[in-house]
Amino acid sequence: MEIRAATVLPARREPIELHTGDGLTLVGELAVPVDRPPAATLVTLHPLPTHGGFMDSHVYKKAANRLPALADLAVLRFNTRGTSSERGTSEGAFDGGEGERFDVAAALEFADYHDLPRVWVVGWSFGTELTLKWAHDPLVEGAILLSPPLHRATDDDLDAWARFGRPLVALVPEFDDYLRPEEARARFARVPQAEVIGVDGAKHLWVGEPYVRIALNEIVKRVNPAASPLPTEV
Repeated sequence: MEIRAATVLPARREPIELHTGDGLTLVGELAVPVDRPPAATLVTLHPLPTHGGFMDSHVYKKAANRLPALADLAVLRFNTRGTSSERGTSEGAFDGGEGERFDVAAALEFADYHDLPRVWVVGWSFGTELTLKWAHDPLVEGAILLSPPLHRATDDDLDAWARFGRPLVALVPEFDDYLRPEEARARFARVPQAEVIGVDGAKHLWVGEPYVRIALNEIVKRVNPAASPLPTEV
């Protein structure tokens, strides 16, 4: 069977709640392999909720639908404060990336408490800003950024990640609306361990199955290389 946009492969999927340090309850889902422990964990941070981003943003939904089965990964998705999806609405209100520090911390605390292995943070657009600003946690092995705008995240945040020392991979679409590969390489040059990958033909929202596959393959290549490249059929 060819893996298509709507393909959902077997996994154990459970609704979860995250509890923030400032007293909010956030809703989410954890997907893990059916019959074996995960090799690694993706904690996903979604695009801007005021522009339609949420835990079901399509790259993350497809990651949860495929990667537990294809790459032995646990995929944790959740709605940041004030964000709604089919799973429900997280308490609180959008705070422009500041109060969301508690949301990032709550997701990492959940992963730690539940002994989820080898945590990598995957941020997309607004989620990359949260990653760069708030994911400096000893639990985190590295981070992967999809379409980083470097809008809210400043050079100070990049310098902080440089000091943090963990791997940082930025997947930058050729036709991104905010930051394109050449400028991204210049901006990320202040992070010695950063790798910037320009993705030919891609746009900010990674629309189209070929671009989703590129993004998922690049994630798996870093997080569980033994499962790369991902199959296109099952």
